[in-house]
Amino acid sequence: MHSPPRRATMAAVKPYLNLRIVFVALVALVLIGMAGFHFLEGWSWFEGFYMVLTTITTIGYGEVHPLSYTGRIFNSFVIIAGVALVLLFFGGATQALLEFELQSVFGRRRMDREIGRLSDHYIICGAGRVGRSVARELARKPCPFVIIDNDVNKLARYSAEGWLTLIGDATQAAVLRQAHIERARGLVASTTTDGTNIYILLTARSLNPKLQIIARASEEEAEKHLLTAGANHVVSPYNFAGYRIAQTFMRPHVVDFFDTAMNRQLPLEIEEVQVQAGSRVAGQTLEGSRIRQEMGVIVLAIKGEGAHMRFNPSPDEVIHQGDHLIAMGEPEGLRRLEQSAERA
Repeated sequence: MHSPPRRATMAAVKPYLNLRIVFVALVALVLIGMAGFHFLEGWSWFEGFYMVLTTITTIGYGEVHPLSYTGRIFNSFVIIAGVALVLLFFGGATQALLEFELQSVFGRRRMDREIGRLSDHYIICGAGRVGRSVARELARKPCPFVIIDNDVNKLARYSAEGWLTLIGDATQAAVLRQAHIERARGLVASTTTDGTNIYILLTARSLNPKLQIIARASEEEAEKHLLTAGANHVVSPYNFAGYRIAQTFMRPHVVDFFDTAMNRQLPLEIEEVQVQAGSRVAGQTLEGSRIRQEMGVIVLAIKGEGAHMRFNPSPDEVIHQGDHLIAMGEPEGLRRLEQSAERA
């Protein structure tokens, strides 16, 4: 997911910048006109303001007081400059309004086309803090995703970051079909209410029975209902926060290590790599695959299809096709492991 080009952003800002410049020039002309009529004709400041206002708006109620020859020359300047600036102001306002409307229409159409091309993507239902955090991590990978929410203001902020957004109610099947749920890899139900998340799960599961679904739970009692509704995993931000606080007290260095690794402050990453059929490492033992020796990667665990997680596997542990290797190492080494795990 990429941010909008800087050139396009500057082009969108230019009409509003020009409008502000013209407005400042109009204010300056009013002040100059007031000062001119005050010092040249001896009028009060309000009379000068009234004269400038009726002049630049072309209302033409007539002169407040008879003008001298010098005053008429000065007023001619005010008329020419004022009419020109007023025309420029209304022209700029019209241009800005038209460009805003066109950008909204064509920007939405372009986004709809990009959503229509999505495949093997993720759907984030709910544009709150949890949804934003999920989107940020997926964008950093990067992985394709689309965010669904009813709040237009939230989505406008996210679309400005180059993220695909869809306005609508994620509990409705039509909205999820617009996000092409039938081609999606996973869905996140991250709204703030458990009831809404349950409705999203029921709708999503009926449209794509094989979809990987992760749900947010606000209450502990809601976890079993979310799992019954079709969630593969349930995450409670509040339980996680409590667990993290306790672990920070008891094991601060362990927490710091994982924070540093996950936030990429060290040249280390923890990645999950699936072993494809016919890959170089399939059928090999850990020692025989030479993953650690050649790639500098440590396999922390192996998760087989329908099997329990095998932590700290021994060197003679056999790697089977379909296994998921939980590995830690430098990005280059992990990329080489992914290549070795792909189908030959």
